[in-house]
Amino acid sequence: MALTISVITCTWNSETYLPESIASVLAQDHPNIEYIFVDGGSTDGTLDQIRALKRPYRLLENVQGGVSRAMNEGLRAATGDVIAYLHSDDYYLQPNVLSRVAQLLESSGKGWLFGRTMALIDGKLHADNYVAPRFSFANLLRGNFIPHPATFVRRNLMMRAGGFNTALKYAMDYDLWLKLAKMGEPVQLDDALAAFREHEGSLSSSSRTRLAAMAEDFRVRLSYSSKNPVERLAHYARYFVRRRRVIHSKGHA
Repeated sequence: MALTISVITCTWNSETYLPESIASVLAQDHPNIEYIFVDGGSTDGTLDQIRALKRPYRLLENVQGGVSRAMNEGLRAATGDVIAYLHSDDYYLQPNVLSRVAQLLESSGKGWLFGRTMALIDGKLHADNYVAPRFSFANLLRGNFIPHPATFVRRNLMMRAGGFNTALKYAMDYDLWLKLAKMGEPVQLDDALAAFREHEGSLSSSSRTRLAAMAEDFRVRLSYSSKNPVERLAHYARYFVRRRRVIHSKGHA
């Protein structure tokens, strides 16, 4: 029997983009999908859109405390073999994404998998021109190259990792990937599996936010690095070079 994949979508006043996200899940050819919505108290048409679904779903309402807590609540509610997080403004690019993920996880015996994303900007998809390095803990420690909506993790591994750190505002994904990396190597795909929508509401939409996110990433990185002074100095050097680029980039606020 094919693995059951729990798709967890966190929402908050998401009526503008949610239909496209839902449509991409409904189009999947995988036979075993558990669909879970975690809503933070929407006051627009989000809940009406969810309740109009003609297929089984689970809705957790009024989950307060930020996106990390919402994702953890979705994890606690999930019963599937594999956990997938698809935010309300993102969507899967092909109808065979979940069936392909399930097949690769089963055939490889590995605990998690990640692919690539395409950026959706002003209604147009843009290829990810970034060439991700081959996975290793050392490479991941140099910088996060794992995209959230294209990552799939066996539920038992997610539970062992403890889910997302709710004390983090930006680097909760990166922190989780580093935990998972210590537990086992993932399947790495170079294909785009999901579209990531970039718009004014995105967390990464301003230089000031990017600097705050970089600083939190850096703190997480140091917490997983060795005490070797040469290695730590290299992390500091990379951080200050990246920070300088953002500060001097056009549009810094």
